[in-house]
Amino acid sequence: MIVTTKELFKHAYGKYAIGAYNINNLEQCMGLFRGNIDSEAPFILQISKGAREYADKRMLEAIIRTADEVFPKAIFAVHLDHGDEETCYECIDSGFYSSVMIDASHASFDENVAITKRVVEAAHAKGVVVEAELGVLGGVEEHIKVDEGDARLTNPEEAEEFVARSGCDSLACAIGTSHGAYKFAGSQGIHFDVLEGIQKRLPGFPLVMHGSSSVPQEEVARINAAGGDLGGAKGVDENQFARSAQLGVTKVNIDTDGRLVWCRVHREMFRDQPAVFDLRKPGKIFMSEYANFIAHKNTKLGSAGMLEKVRGLVK
Repeated sequence: MIVTTKELFKHAYGKYAIGAYNINNLEQCMGLFRGNIDSEAPFILQISKGAREYADKRMLEAIIRTADEVFPKAIFAVHLDHGDEETCYECIDSGFYSSVMIDASHASFDENVAITKRVVEAAHAKGVVVEAELGVLGGVEEHIKVDEGDARLTNPEEAEEFVARSGCDSLACAIGTSHGAYKFAGSQGIHFDVLEGIQKRLPGFPLVMHGSSSVPQEEVARINAAGGDLGGAKGVDENQFARSAQLGVTKVNIDTDGRLVWCRVHREMFRDQPAVFDLRKPGKIFMSEYANFIAHKNTKLGSAGMLEKVRGLVK
């Protein structure tokens, strides 16, 4: 069942966070649905601009529609991740997406407000909800590339003004995380003081944490042992998700970790079974491993076991 993120956030706020996972192909989609059903969790399925170009948006939409039929117990939102204004309008008009993110964080504050407000007006007219972003995350992921020196944490005062002027339904905040596998150095981590300041000014308003993959060191080690080169990769401590949820974070974006699972499965397969050329063999292993990964993340997010409770609210 496809629902809006707003419906999911109403139940989650202050108690747990909803996992937002990106997909690009059939194997990711199957593993994602299996993992959420296994852990009995609602979730957000994210499609990025890059994914829409890679697999063709029509192909991805068909896969998702089919997964909705194959897994009738699933409750999830279909969300455009990091969309520009043009892509947001395309997704709103498609009638398929229940949520879009307009990322105008690169623009000036006033321009970000203006762009977001235009998208909000178009989206709300069709029952679609809007996530916006204020502040700039560093790192590299798909078409996003921001030097750490250009990253900017979200200002709590500006966040309050931005929400009031733009009318967005949720806000992605820059609180120290980064896109990609290289998020933190040394003892760096989430700026909970910034998050607390934003929640005080926007009580009850859903906040979003991007760049939240934990980059498990076991995965990194196994990838490197099978020929990879991911030295220095470090992510968000997943044990901090619960505290973030208490401070208003209702959506946590996780993409890089899923890519690491994919990389590890395929590297180990080709190392250990060099005669294999049937793409379905590593594909089957990945779907199972990704499902286990999703179920684990949902436990850390606190969304595991919430599926039936949410069902009673969205029917």
